[in-house]
Amino acid sequence: MFLLTDTTINIDDIKINFDSEGLWILNIAIAVIMFGVALGIRIDDFSRLFKNPKIVFVGVLSQFILLPAVTFFAILIIEPHPSFALGMMMIAACPGGNVSNFFSKMAGGNAALSVSLTAFATLICIFMTPFNLQFWGSMYEPTNEILKTVELNWVDLLKLVSLILGIPLILGMVIKHYHSEIAIKIEKILKPLSMTVFIVLIFVAFSQNLDVFVSYIHHVLFLVIFHNIFAFILGFYTAKSFGLKQQDCKTISMETGIQNGGLGLLLIFGFFDGLGGMALLAAFWGIWDVFSGMALATFWGRKKNI
Repeated sequence: MFLLTDTTINIDDIKINFDSEGLWILNIAIAVIMFGVALGIRIDDFSRLFKNPKIVFVGVLSQFILLPAVTFFAILIIEPHPSFALGMMMIAACPGGNVSNFFSKMAGGNAALSVSLTAFATLICIFMTPFNLQFWGSMYEPTNEILKTVELNWVDLLKLVSLILGIPLILGMVIKHYHSEIAIKIEKILKPLSMTVFIVLIFVAFSQNLDVFVSYIHHVLFLVIFHNIFAFILGFYTAKSFGLKQQDCKTISMETGIQNGGLGLLLIFGFFDGLGGMALLAAFWGIWDVFSGMALATFWGRKKNI
């Protein structure tokens, strides 16, 4: 599924390429996962969310404004490899990962808020993800050079995000609204099945490119762990600074810290030809934030008063 080029070349020249079959499977897996999540979302979730516009504002501010901006300034200080830097920008531009709902509930957060924010973030990411990647990527000269090289088409990027996230979200919500009982039955089967397929796909990718991950993982280890932990902290204290309840602070922390690494990988393979540094960082993020999210959720779940 993946083909690995010579591992002796510079990290920015490494290409981890999807074949056409693997790219289609990844597209379908992410769309099906989003559809499964949408089957559990009611239109009423949005009306409930907008009854408290402050939470909507804080959630959007933390995830789509502050995280990309702080990531940009961190890159200016750290000065990582250009493709690593663009990988960090890609992750920061993505919406929250679907497992954030599970972790929020596990942490004693506001599960209903988490689902609502995930749905809302998915809708606005259709525009915000392409915008943030293009805007912040062009502000930093090394990543701007990569964007020029790959000739990133903003419209095509928007179309792809709409296709694999927007359409499944709307379709799932429509079925939930008009055929609730059917939606419940499908959701019980679809969500665990689609997540299993996606996880298997990622691990197959790792196994077929084991040499490059062993050789280069140390380059992104610190970047991913630092970036992820900082995202959790940013989400929590942004919510806290606006006087939100502790339960809501946990939720926004999860929504900010658990980013959709799968979407990031898909965009990297679809628009950046599987650029090695970006793919390596996004792939490690996708695995790491599951472990970090589980650890944080377990800690908060045991410390109900935190």
